Order: sequence, then C-alpha cells, then structure tokens
Amino acid sequence: MTKVAQDGVAPEVETVSPKNKMGLLGGISYIVGNIVGAGIFITPTAILTNTNSVGLSLFIWIFTGVIAALGSFSYIELGTAIHESGCDFAYACYVKWYALAFCYMCVGCLVHYPAVVAIQAQTFSEYLFVGLNLAGCDTAPNGLFSTYAARKLLEVALISILVYLNFFSLRKFVSRFNILATTAKIMATASIIIIGLYFLIAKGRVQNFNEPFKNSTFSSSNLVSALFAGLFSYDGWDILNFGTEEIVSPRRTLPLSIIIGMSIVCSIYVLINVAYFTVLDVPSFLSTNAVASTFVKVTIGEYSFLMPIMVCILIVGSLNGTIFVSSRFLHAAARGGFLPTFISCTNPETDSPRAALVIHLVLVFTMTFTADLHALINYIGFAQWSQRGITMVVLFWIRYKHASRQNANVIRAPLIVPILFFLICSGLTVVTVVEDTKSALLCVIVLLVTYVIYIIFIYDKALPSQKWYRGYAEKADSAFTSIFQVMLDTMPQKLQMINEPEIDQQNASPKPIENSKATDSINGKRSDKRRRVGAAQKVGPITS
Repeated sequence: MTKVAQDGVAPEVETVSPKNKMGLLGGISYIVGNIVGAGIFITPTAILTNTNSVGLSLFIWIFTGVIAALGSFSYIELGTAIHESGCDFAYACYVKWYALAFCYMCVGCLVHYPAVVAIQAQTFSEYLFVGLNLAGCDTAPNGLFSTYAARKLLEVALISILVYLNFFSLRKFVSRFNILATTAKIMATASIIIIGLYFLIAKGRVQNFNEPFKNSTFSSSNLVSALFAGLFSYDGWDILNFGTEEIVSPRRTLPLSIIIGMSIVCSIYVLINVAYFTVLDVPSFLSTNAVASTFVKVTIGEYSFLMPIMVCILIVGSLNGTIFVSSRFLHAAARGGFLPTFISCTNPETDSPRAALVIHLVLVFTMTFTADLHALINYIGFAQWSQRGITMVVLFWIRYKHASRQNANVIRAPLIVPILFFLICSGLTVVTVVEDTKSALLCVIVLLVTYVIYIIFIYDKALPSQKWYRGYAEKADSAFTSIFQVMLDTMPQKLQMINEPEIDQQNASPKPIENSKATDSINGKRSDKRRRVGAAQKVGPITS
C-alpha cells in the first residue's frame, strides 16, 4: 500500500493474488458453513426452556437473527472502507487504538479461537463415536487403549488435516472444500425440514401452533438467557471481515455474501424449529438437549444412527471456518508489528499464512489436552461483546472524522443500524457483568495483564527503546523467521508505511514500534502520523 484515498478511507489494494481469492459462492459458503453448526441441534432446548412457549421461542430465533444481521450490515461498512484482514483488530489499528487492539487480539488469538476449535473437534469425536456405537467402550481388553485416547487422536487428526488443507490456495482448495461441506450441511438440515413439513402438511400436526404464546415466560433473566443462546447459534457472521484481502471485489462480494448467507441461515434455523415443534410436543422437547436425535427417533427410528453423522458433517464446516478466522487474525497481528515477524510468513504461490496456521495448531493442541474449554468460553463472552461495541465506536469515529466527504466504494448502512447494534452490544456486556460477575472480572484481569505486556514489550518508549533488547529480539526473530521460511516454504511479508488521515493524537493509545528490518517485528520507532500495514511485496528467499 502506498496511499490512502482522499477521504481517509483505505483503497482496495492487491495484497493477495486474484487467483487465490474467493468469490461470491465461496463467501456465502463460509458464512453458512461457519454459522450453522452443532448449536442448532442443542440450542433449541435452551431457548424453549427460557421462553416456555412455541411462539416466543420462534420469535427469539427471528429476533436474534435480526441482531446478527444488524451486526453484519455494520461490519459491511467497515469491510468496504478498510480493505485489511483482521476484522475488529484491523479496525482498531486503523484509528490508532493499538493497545485495545493488542489486548483483544491476545484474548482472541491465544484463548478464544483455539478453545472454540478444540471444543468443535471434541464435539465431532463424541458424536462420531456415538454414531459408530463406540461411546460405551471404555477400554480395550488389554486395558491399554481407551475411548478417551481414541477421541483425542481423532481430534488431533481432524484438526491437522484441516490445517494442512488451509496451506494451499483459498480458491482452488479451501474454498471448494468449504462449498462442499456447506452443501452437505444444507442437505442435512433440509432433510429435517422436509420431514417436518411432511408431518405438518400431510399429517396435519398443528397442535403446537394453535396457541403459540400460551404459558410464555417474560421474565428478564429468562429472556436474556434465551437471547444469549440464540446469538451463540448465529455467531460467525463476521467471518469474511477476517479475510477481506482474500475476497474478490469486496464492495460487491461482502454485502451479497452476507445478505444471501444470513437469509439462508435464518431460514434454516426458523424452519428447522418449525419442524421440531411439528413433530414433538413441548414436554418431549424439553426432556432432552439433543432434540434432533429425539426428532429422528420419532420420525425415522430405524435410521436414527444417521443423526450423529449429520452433526459431524455440520461440525467439519464450522471447524474449517474457525481455523480460517483464527489464522488470519494471527497473521494480521504479526504483519502489523504486534507479534514476531515469523508469524507473518506466507507461501508466495498460494498466499496461505502457513506460519500463523502452524502457531494456531500448536495453541489448539495445548487447549485440547490441558484446558477446561467450556469455562474458557464463558470467561471470554464479556470480551467478545465489549470488543464488538468498541468496533462500533470505531465506525462512529470514522463517520465523524470524514462526515463531509463521500466515497463511492464504501457501502454505508443507515446510521440507526450501527447505533442499534452498539446498544445491543453494550446491553449484553452489562448483562454479562451482572449475571456472571466472576467470568467478567476474570476477563478484565486478562485484558489488564495483556495491556501491561503491551506497555513493556511493544510500546516504543519501553523495552523496545533499549538497544540491548532490540539486538536480542532482532536476532531471535530473524532466527525463527529463517526456520519458518525453510520449513514451510514461506516468506515474511514486508512492512510498508502508508499515509493515514490525521487523527486526534490525544485519543490514540501508545503506539507499537515499527520494524527497521523486514524480519524484525519488535524493534524500531513509529512515526506519529503513519502506521504500518502488510504490503503485497514480499521479502526475498534466504540466501544463507
């Protein structure tokens, strides 16, 4: 990148070869594939438990879909204005809120996404073992091999295969695989919907819809819990913003992918719940968390073993989407100077962030074998919604600073859309503090610790200002960069300065340092009115 548009909006720059970019179909498949997962088979019971009626339950599904759509349209504006991968991280960096960007990046890259991948892989192994009727086999006759070990091996193999798949061209391999997985997802959910519609139309099963709002529960705590459950099922609508640079014509592809993808997801969720309520009465619905399994047993009992296999198909697509998001997040952070340069190494032919994928793989394996995954997810719910609220503030800031200018490349939603989404994010953050104070407090502590790390190791007036520290850091980073170049056939992305619109420096966080060399991510000084981003240029191969 060499310049910024006159209105301060970053122009579209080719940092990824067009042959390795995804198009409209790939974008739709990533949205549908990332959102639709095992949650649709588990969450319906949680929502019905908190609403206690068919009508209110369906309303929650539609309402949470609207909330996700509000967020999607708000992020479309950011994605078409700032053509950089990294989503919330890239947008916070754009307005020079580096400390906030670093803190939330650490929570996302080091905790949240590795934990999500580990949970998805764990769910896959559990459902597959149920489908193969191996769930009850604790140990083999010799006592040396347990189902626990077998599941862990399966999880490791699945994650490794998907990470390896992401080593290659997004358009030629990963995107096509995701299209295939998404097609399988739609077929799996469509089978449930078709069965439900058959019972609704052909057999006249309408008893649950005669008085849909009877016995509804309207207590605030129950409704909030139902909202969280629904929003959990819709989570993942911002996936394309993590890889904006890898999308063909973002101004066209982003909005169309989100509109079509979210319409498909919302339709699937509402129709599949209508199918559930057509076949099952409320007591049967509430008696199990695996409502889809109960549905299949009632309708096609002899083929009920297929349900765990269907769940596995859904999980694979979601797992691939999460790996895509987390690796691009790590790559964007390394390219921006917040992490060592070797993590920014990409393959020059496929533009795949292979180093970031390997680092992510290591983090996932660590989570898989050591962490209480579900507890971690609860702890970072506060961080997720507070970060999205901050991203809306970034959007307001950009609109305010450039209100007198227009840019034809930016798709602007009506102002009420980001305002509503900001209020929702703020409300969910406050609710998290009130309902789960311990988790929110732990998350705040983690954010404070990462802020201290930022001030000590990244802020250019702290350790990076010391010559001895820069020397050791440069040598270590250069050594790791050389190793990753040889091992993964990659090259680090060269960092380049671009002019950016003047932003009130009093509102800017302390700035991270700028590299003086392409292979040094933790030394140098940063100009007050410039920032560094990844460029299309690459550093040449190692010669020694």
